[in-house]
Amino acid sequence: MTAWLRSSVTGMPMRSDPRRSDARAALSVVVVNYNSVDLLRRNLVAVADAIPEASIVIVDNFSSAAEAASVARLSVDRGWSFVLRPDNGGFGAGVNAGVARARDLGRSRFLLLNPDATIDGASVDRLLAAVDAQPLIVAAPRVVTTTGEIWFSGVDLVLSDGTMRASAMRADFPDALVEPWLTGASLMVTETVWQRVGEFDEDYFLYWEDVDYSFRVARAGGTLAIVDEAIAVHDEGGTQSPTHGRAKSDGYYYYNIRNRLLFAAKHLPPAMVRRWQRTSVAAAREVLLRGGRRQFLHSLRPLWTAGRALRAGRRFTREALSRPTETSIS
Repeated sequence: MTAWLRSSVTGMPMRSDPRRSDARAALSVVVVNYNSVDLLRRNLVAVADAIPEASIVIVDNFSSAAEAASVARLSVDRGWSFVLRPDNGGFGAGVNAGVARARDLGRSRFLLLNPDATIDGASVDRLLAAVDAQPLIVAAPRVVTTTGEIWFSGVDLVLSDGTMRASAMRADFPDALVEPWLTGASLMVTETVWQRVGEFDEDYFLYWEDVDYSFRVARAGGTLAIVDEAIAVHDEGGTQSPTHGRAKSDGYYYYNIRNRLLFAAKHLPPAMVRRWQRTSVAAAREVLLRGGRRQFLHSLRPLWTAGRALRAGRRFTREALSRPTETSIS
């Protein structure tokens, strides 16, 4: 099972101002935008003002010419680095383009941040302190909603069936084989890790790419850490509300259902892949119900989307099972 660290910076001597500035000067905040310029104005401007030493890199996954022009104007006004992609290649492709630009700028710390999230300067400093303490650490803050409720504080992937469970519940299931993972909504990655692990896997397009990256970090000898004293705030009016019972997009349903099986095909031994196949319908049902039951009174499109996703995901697992593999979760 992957090592998991809950990192604490309480009681650590804080850097003097010059050293804190030096650490921030090595940092780029990388934000992937898709039709979210209003969120950038509301959230990212505050983040940039809190850490003026850091560079800000915006990657626009093209949604429209008007959106791209708005993001470009905001970037020029704020002195941010702007990367315009010709199309929407997905979250992983956006992250990879943003980190590439940050590296070109000479930065060696990369804070991946969603447009619907904010983080204060002290929390950024705590994340920097955590990754500076170990060469192969990837660190995430606790993420809370605007009302203070926990949105993310570590989640375990249960390898027996591909379900997810809060890592705080691990003691209740002492015999479970689990893989911890960190959300890409707010994630601090270093140049050392990026060189060792590589880029985000663009095959996922949306969702599960952070699960995949966490898995590969662990296999490369790295450590995943939740820095409890670092807090990011998820904007509940943002791109993906954490509220269950609200209908989701076709993309949400499709990629969450498909990518569960894609992950299994890429990383798990045959016996586990077969178990994940057998539980794929139940897993799809759970994803659909995140949008509530009332949605089906208005449209059966989510069911059609789930069917497409299951067919696509099962193609990945059939292909994986048809070829010799040395896949191991050790």
